[in-house]
Amino acid sequence: LISVKASKEDIVPAGGEKDEDSLKEEPWETALKTTVVEMEVGEFQGHRVSVWDLLHSRYIPEENRKELLELYQAGELTLEQVKTVVTTIVTKAEAARAEQLANANSLRAETVVAEAEHIHLQED
Repeated sequence: LISVKASKEDIVPAGGEKDEDSLKEEPWETALKTTVVEMEVGEFQGHRVSVWDLLHSRYIPEENRKELLELYQAGELTLEQVKTVVTTIVTKAEAARAEQLANANSLRAETVVAEAEHIHLQED
């Protein structure tokens, strides 16, 4: 599905200090920070969240984040594609988490019912 590319190293001027130009935000980074989406799941439910914040949320594994950023910077993915991928990952991750919680709660409820029936049968 997602192929991994070798990561690009940050270029730091001699002396290890970054110059003033490197403190300026890159246009691609600004685009990610200013493009917002309405999320209807998880911790973002009912909020407008930037694509940048979604990319850096707990829902997106670091490897995937780096790869998406590299593909976007290289022009292989459009901003719209990055937005779609990120919102899909967040939505699916939250749906899986909700299902897991529902299954865990269902299992707990079945255990409680079974224990109650067992106690009731012992009393008879």
